[in-house]
Amino acid sequence: MWGSRTRLVIAALFFWIGGAQAELPPTVALALRQAGIPESSVAIEVDDLDAARPLVQHGGERSLNPASLMKLVTTLAALDYFGPAHTFTTRVLLDGTLKDGILDGRLILRGGGDPSLTLERFWLLLREIRARGVREIHGEVVLDDADYQIDPTDPAAFDAAPLRPYNAQPAALLVNFNSVSLRLGRDATAVHAAIDPPLDAPLLVNGLSPRDGPCMDVREQMRLEAGKLILDGGYAESCGDRAIALNLLPPAATTAAWFRQLWAEQGGKLVGNVVSGATPVTASPLLAFESQPVAQLVRDTNKFSNNVMARMLFLNLGAARFGAPATWDKGARAVRAWLEERDLLCEPLVLENGTGLSRGERISAHALSRLLRWATRQPLWFEFAASLPAVGLEGTQRHRLRDTATTGRAWLKSGSLKDVRNLAGYVLTANGGRRVVVFFINHERAQAGAQAQDALLEWAAETQAEPQPAVSSVAADKAN
Repeated sequence: MWGSRTRLVIAALFFWIGGAQAELPPTVALALRQAGIPESSVAIEVDDLDAARPLVQHGGERSLNPASLMKLVTTLAALDYFGPAHTFTTRVLLDGTLKDGILDGRLILRGGGDPSLTLERFWLLLREIRARGVREIHGEVVLDDADYQIDPTDPAAFDAAPLRPYNAQPAALLVNFNSVSLRLGRDATAVHAAIDPPLDAPLLVNGLSPRDGPCMDVREQMRLEAGKLILDGGYAESCGDRAIALNLLPPAATTAAWFRQLWAEQGGKLVGNVVSGATPVTASPLLAFESQPVAQLVRDTNKFSNNVMARMLFLNLGAARFGAPATWDKGARAVRAWLEERDLLCEPLVLENGTGLSRGERISAHALSRLLRWATRQPLWFEFAASLPAVGLEGTQRHRLRDTATTGRAWLKSGSLKDVRNLAGYVLTANGGRRVVVFFINHERAQAGAQAQDALLEWAAETQAEPQPAVSSVAADKAN
């Protein structure tokens, strides 16, 4: 008979050869059964960063739809490739004569893929133009989007919700995530509706009327028809004044509308049109307007799961590695090349737009866990971890496990689509250890899996790992 020490060594070797524990924690398995989700539709990996092997590894090699977890790949690649302080530049050029504050000619705005050109920052850009002596433009404002070469897409193609801001198409020159505002209010006799900024062509048909009762979701009472935004139904007094962000126009039209509005608000005058076009070779530079640094862009992308920002980072990676103009193919090749260089490429991997807003993108739970573990050993880890919303406190995780023992002790990215509910990130244990948690559910009842995912987070935060036998570094490498 083998002695106890021999049995322990054999058991340890068997574990390293055979892989981690496939059995799910009891609370997780029970919650999945109650939700009607088979374990075959689930992939889970829990890694203790102070240990050489996973605590739980179930279905980790399955190729699954990550939904918004794909943003973790894109943002981590951007942080590592560009560096946290890198910025993207919007250039302003003049083609004409500037005298006594009057530009007789063209003002050119050349986009450089700035994902942070919000309304407030676009206002600052225009203020900088004013500060450099341009008060009136007698000619054209030219919007140059040449740094991106992507075909126009149907915003209704993905989920038949074309007005949702997350369906906006990116552009090298993109203002306010391509959103305009539908402003609503009412008095005793009428409901007032307007598009902000005002548009050249009247696109709004307001059929809303005052009614009693609770406030309903106005988005359910709007539709696009023959290029018009149609509003129908009732609007309750309890709704108050509202501003609803809409993806209503193509990027160039949105930028043009905001330019006219903000330029006029600052006292500027435009005698001419805003058009799309190329930068003339005769143009001279006026200013370079820098984006927020990549660390802040990654933070804003992950905290609020901003699809437009993630798409632009994905495209910018492609242009940086393979040259402008950016394309979706270059973005996918750039991310794949980065993963390969960092020895993080695990097949099968499918990349389309880097956001997970896709039915085609695929990655495994094990590959994502490896990526998250790798990040903890890099100088950029502090920036990356801080980009993930804290559970129960902020961003997309503010309502998860709120006012529980896990509040503020996990930093997660979640991802949901029809038939998909996933999460991944870091958990701080009760004794101060750190763990990586990845949980994929790809099943028609995926949205019923919230309790199972919360159960895994609580288990990961509270369960202490059993002492592990010493093994060689070669065995540890093979296990991970």
